[in-house]
Amino acid sequence: MSITNLELQNYLDGMLRVKEISDYCPNGLQVEGARNIETIITGVTASQALVDAAVEKNADAIIVHHGYFWKGESQVITGMKKRRLSALLANDINLYAYHLPLDVHPEFGNNRQLAALLGIENVSAVSSVKPLGVVMQGDLVESVDGHTLQSKLKKLLGREILIEGPVTKPISTIAWCTGGGQGFIEQAVDLGVDAFISGEVSEQTVHTAREMGITFFAAGHHATERYGVKSLGEHIAEQFDVTVQFIDIDNPA
Repeated sequence: MSITNLELQNYLDGMLRVKEISDYCPNGLQVEGARNIETIITGVTASQALVDAAVEKNADAIIVHHGYFWKGESQVITGMKKRRLSALLANDINLYAYHLPLDVHPEFGNNRQLAALLGIENVSAVSSVKPLGVVMQGDLVESVDGHTLQSKLKKLLGREILIEGPVTKPISTIAWCTGGGQGFIEQAVDLGVDAFISGEVSEQTVHTAREMGITFFAAGHHATERYGVKSLGEHIAEQFDVTVQFIDIDNPA
């Protein structure tokens, strides 16, 4: 069946439990466009490049993980923000964004999808962003050393992977938090896992890994968060009579 923009919002908001999760930005429909939706573009971030790609594809909607209107940013509509919003409004494109709700979703979430990509088993949530977990832990199918896991991540994610801490000890248990989750490394240590994966790294993360004996991987904010919105789009295409295409705008961060 086809769908309207408000019907899509209600469906996604309910499935992703938006009302139950406090966030740093509005989740759901951020910019209203055409009423009827036939073509949807999904991507990690609502950059100008993704908006331009949606215009080229004659899309009626864009669904992203990183949208607009973050807490603490300037509220004026000038420069980059004006250009992005102008393109959306001029082409009647709806913009939907789901930040923490998409990080933590047990099926389509970024954390859950990274686990699926790596073949991690016995996945469980261990840190709460109510009502679900923002950090997950699980087991590798086979124990590997740090360099072997680094090579696997590099192949799967298509980018260089930073590794710190012990690199030769066996890794069989692992915790992870996609994106900017490096601050959870000490919680991973407390869990007793062998390794921790996040998207980003801070200066202090390196020292924590070295001094606390946990193998740490920084695998890229963008690279670790491709798969949630992609899987969400695939689900929407199965549920409704719409065309959905994931567009990956390269970002080395």
